[in-house]
Amino acid sequence: MPEKYEIVTKKVLTPDISSISVYAPLIARKARAGQFIILRATDGGERIPLTVSSVSGELVTVVYQKVGDSTMTLDELAEGECLCDFVGPLGEPTPTEGVKRAAVVGGGLGCAIALPVAKALHDAGAKVDLIGGFRTKDIVILEDEMRSACDELTICTDDGSYGYAGFTTGKLEELLKAGERYDRVYAIGPLVMMKFVCKLTERYDIPTIVSMNPIMIDGTGMCGCCRVTVDGEVKFACVDGPDFDGHKIDFDETIARAATYKEFEQRRRAEHKCRLEGMNNG
Repeated sequence: MPEKYEIVTKKVLTPDISSISVYAPLIARKARAGQFIILRATDGGERIPLTVSSVSGELVTVVYQKVGDSTMTLDELAEGECLCDFVGPLGEPTPTEGVKRAAVVGGGLGCAIALPVAKALHDAGAKVDLIGGFRTKDIVILEDEMRSACDELTICTDDGSYGYAGFTTGKLEELLKAGERYDRVYAIGPLVMMKFVCKLTERYDIPTIVSMNPIMIDGTGMCGCCRVTVDGEVKFACVDGPDFDGHKIDFDETIARAATYKEFEQRRRAEHKCRLEGMNNG
């Protein structure tokens, strides 16, 4: 039997994105699509919130991108090693009840979150169109898994190197103009992508759910860092979400707040690489 929070399998999906499947039977038993966990790679390390991408038996899989110091430290752990903490499931599950026809739109790393949502809908009998967007062919992730979780998968690339040439919003609008009528659209990915998906679906009067991933620390609603403005009211993504009515989100405010630590993350990532290079040279 694996040890507590042991990394049982690790897969490199792209040079910057990996997945780990962690032994966490209690979380695996309760986790639902849209919920997340908070992990710490090492004692004293930063809390990292990651949405559950899939559950298999007693294993919980999460997908992460090496952005800053903490995710790069996480990426240094190998199969057989254990995480310091792995807490969850947190947040509210994605609402899927009563949906018979849905479009799920994922962007980049957001496709790892779109995957369980599409699967939950599909397993419940809904007809699901899944649209996954990436900058280029080389960074497409989870294509086979997404294909098996929907009725129709479209991979979009910004540069046209694979699949549909253009943005996810372009493909979604194409489907809507062709007469597709969805009970609900789910948009999960970069804030700008979700904002424009919502602008599009608003014109067609289609209810739209977005998954918000703002800055988060404790994951219990105590710190207030993950606040988002929804229909003029402050909500906390960790306990009120992470899913919200996309037509009521103040995206401009959220986008501005999300940029707060970008420079710091880039600096910490560069410093982390410098330390690794120094170790290698030594």
